[in-house]
Amino acid sequence: MHSNRPYLLKAFFDWIVDNQCTPYVIVDANYIGVEVPQEFVNDGQIVLNIAPRAVTNFEMNNEAVYFSTRFGGMPVDLYLPLFSITGIYAQENGKGMMFEPDETEEPPPPLKSSKSNQQSNIDDQKSSAKPKPALRVVK
Repeated sequence: MHSNRPYLLKAFFDWIVDNQCTPYVIVDANYIGVEVPQEFVNDGQIVLNIAPRAVTNFEMNNEAVYFSTRFGGMPVDLYLPLFSITGIYAQENGKGMMFEPDETEEPPPPLKSSKSNQQSNIDDQKSSAKPKPALRVVK
C-alpha cells in the first residue's frame, strides 16, 4: 500500500483551516530536496506557517508541498518533499499530528521545483517482500 501521509497531511490541513486556526508544519530541513531559507533552520528543523493568508501559489500533492512566502520581507519559493514534513499542528491550540518515518514505503525521489514539471509521473517502487501490518492509535 502507498503511504497514508499525503492523505493525513491534507486532512489535518483542511481540518485546521476549517476551524479558523493557523496550520504550521514541522520540516526536516536536511531531507533531500527541501528548499527553505537555511538561515531560519534550527537544529535541522524549520517550522512554517502554511495558512492560506500567509502563502501564495500553494500546492499540496502526493509528492510535495510548495508555495511562496516572505522571510524578512523578501519573497521566497519553498519546496517540501512530503516525507520531509514531520508534523502538522494548529498554532492556537497545538492540536495536530506528528508523523513517524514510514517504513512500509520508500520516499519518492524529490521532484524539481520547476512549476512546469510538477505533475511528472513517478514509478512505484515495490519490494517483493510484504511488509508486516502495523496499527497505531491516532489521537
